[in-house]
Amino acid sequence: MSALFEPITLRELTIPNRVWMAPMCMYSAAAEGPDTGAATDFHLTHLASRAAGGTGLVMVEATGVLPEGRISAHDLGLWNERQQDALARVAAAIRSYGSVAAIQLAHAGRKASTLPPRLGGAPVTVADGGWQAVAPSPEPFDGHPAPHELTVEEIAGVVQAFADAARRALAAGFQVVEVHGAHGYLVHSFLSPVSNHRTDAYGGSFENRIRFALEVVEAVRAVWPQELPVFFRTSATDWLTENAEDERDGWTGEDTVRLAKELQAAGVDLLDVSTGGLVATAKIPAAPGFQVPFATAVRQATGLPTGAVGLITDPAQAEQILTDGAADVVLLGRELLRNPYWAHQAARALDARSHWPTQYGWVVGPRD
Repeated sequence: MSALFEPITLRELTIPNRVWMAPMCMYSAAAEGPDTGAATDFHLTHLASRAAGGTGLVMVEATGVLPEGRISAHDLGLWNERQQDALARVAAAIRSYGSVAAIQLAHAGRKASTLPPRLGGAPVTVADGGWQAVAPSPEPFDGHPAPHELTVEEIAGVVQAFADAARRALAAGFQVVEVHGAHGYLVHSFLSPVSNHRTDAYGGSFENRIRFALEVVEAVRAVWPQELPVFFRTSATDWLTENAEDERDGWTGEDTVRLAKELQAAGVDLLDVSTGGLVATAKIPAAPGFQVPFATAVRQATGLPTGAVGLITDPAQAEQILTDGAADVVLLGRELLRNPYWAHQAARALDARSHWPTQYGWVVGPRD
């Protein structure tokens, strides 16, 4: 039996294999009018095709819990019923092909209010139709306007927005919800001392800097069914200096292990381990599997299941990650954009079976 195609059960949810689709922003939601932030036919086709392709879990891209929590005006949102209804079509389609429907809830923080990457990705000011970005401290991201420093009352409002979006995700038919705590967005910017210069209960010490992340997780967990899992995506390092002693060294792999223990106690069932995104000038040593050791460190120190992501492209490579015990699942990003049927082809290469749509049954061979 291929490790990559063994089911995995988290809480009471069984996911048919360990080839998962990572959340990737498509910047294709409705950008104006009553359907602002709503999923479109593109999302239905894009995500359902990966489920038909045999991917065990398909995760919808970063979905803003508030209008000002979007990266761009073209991002998905989940702060109203119209958005919920549009996403319900997507979740139903994913499930209809035997895959698990997951969604990542997000707030872009100080990296909000930009053009989509295909239009250059530049910040959009309030005067030009954008909105005021928010953050733990008024420290701008590279080339962006200074964000508004959230008050304690505003922080509580964002926490509530995550819980409200989780309720809508459940009503829309999603089986997994993930809190986006990575890539320099709001939750991550609270965690790292590079971006969090607060002196109140949400800044300073490690315990204070993780407070917002834990409050978000606890609020989501409180409204999410006990039988269904909650994930958390982390940037395991800011890719500054892992061993130095001042705040310029940012968030480190050791910090991530400490955070993972607290997240596990708060009800997180899997840590989705990425890296970077906080500092535009960080030098990231990208290479096949370069983020896997961070997932391994968390798994070994805590026993918390982890997902490995980042330049995982080859079936044998993915299989080895699992058989080595380096992670519990693999998440594919750009490789699944290139090849929606990667899971079926990987199963064939590994002499395993993937879950084909029943409509395709007449072409499925003995090794599929």
